[in-house]
Amino acid sequence: MPAQEKIQSIDRALDIIEVLAENQHGLGITEIAERIGLHKSTAYRIASTLVARGYASKTEKGIYKLGLKIIQDVSGYINSLELQTEARPYVASITSELGLTSHLGILDGDQVIYIEKMDFFSNLRIYSTIGVRVEAYSCSLGKCLLSNYSASQVRSIMSNCSFEQFTENTVASIDELLEDLNLVRRRGWAMDDEEAEIGHRCIGAPIFDYRGDIIAAISASGPTAQITEERIEVVAEYVKKQALEISRSMGYTY
Repeated sequence: MPAQEKIQSIDRALDIIEVLAENQHGLGITEIAERIGLHKSTAYRIASTLVARGYASKTEKGIYKLGLKIIQDVSGYINSLELQTEARPYVASITSELGLTSHLGILDGDQVIYIEKMDFFSNLRIYSTIGVRVEAYSCSLGKCLLSNYSASQVRSIMSNCSFEQFTENTVASIDELLEDLNLVRRRGWAMDDEEAEIGHRCIGAPIFDYRGDIIAAISASGPTAQITEERIEVVAEYVKKQALEISRSMGYTY
């Protein structure tokens, strides 16, 4: 990267993270400054910021080490990759067996992020919507993911949500959403019944980790002509089965 494109403070913070990663027993601020060629006061300010954000820790003796936040961030990324790998055959199975589009999603705040998608009309994975965010309250994946939380937690998660009405069927309030989540917990699956788009249904089921927490959800979606009223239960049971298999591969034993 050309020198003029670098942001010096970020560059220095990354230098400190890297030198701490190379020294698992930790370093004092003088050692840090010497190893990366910084003035001690500058190294101290940057290291203090990293400590405040959790990317570094500081002992009572003034020794700096990598913080838990880095471990958490990296672990989350690794777990996401593992989830995609484990789930991919089941995403494909939903598409091939049911003739429907299948999505895998995770929760980020009050939104769902698609991390995998397969369409029936192609034997190639379609990346156009991978990484796209959708409102959790208006999709089956989101309802599955939110069902992992208590009513008070859901209210907190959705505190800034405006509950925009995409169709006349869209969930209109937090109370309506909480009622829907109770239904999701009872039957083990969720449905977007023309709530995001008229003429389109989506049925999802939660994926659990080894602790029994919901970490993701998988779904089957398509036009109402394909997911008819009579077919809803059949699709739901198949999606639940695939979600359970993924859960088991992630260590779920309940």
